[in-house]
Amino acid sequence: MIIDPIADLLTRLRNAYMSRNEEVKIPFSGIKADILKIMKKNKYILEYEVLSEDNNKKFLIIKLNDIRITKYIPTFKRISKPGQRIYIGSRDIKKSRNWKGIYIVSTPKWIITGYEARTLNVWGELICEIF
Repeated sequence: MIIDPIADLLTRLRNAYMSRNEEVKIPFSGIKADILKIMKKNKYILEYEVLSEDNNKKFLIIKLNDIRITKYIPTFKRISKPGQRIYIGSRDIKKSRNWKGIYIVSTPKWIITGYEARTLNVWGELICEIF
């Protein structure tokens, strides 16, 4: 049983990048799909797709960037954890690594980046940082 599915996603991505895998398969979750959509938009992954198997289980197949070409391994850091939730106002969201990284924020309506939350003046839970 996975207690923290977001930390599991970030750990699997980190391990796949470090072992230079081309793709990784993880169990499906709606919040994971939203986070992967943001990662794809910001070019931390190539693409992802939802795969459904015969016994009604869904999986996410994530295709990773080739680090031999990009020469860059992204760093994934979980900030808000199940035991300690971190909520932040829109004015408190700072630049991530001098605009070289992104924060992912879960707002009351959707999951967006820190830049978008700041421009939309929306508060939320600070999920993770990717740089």
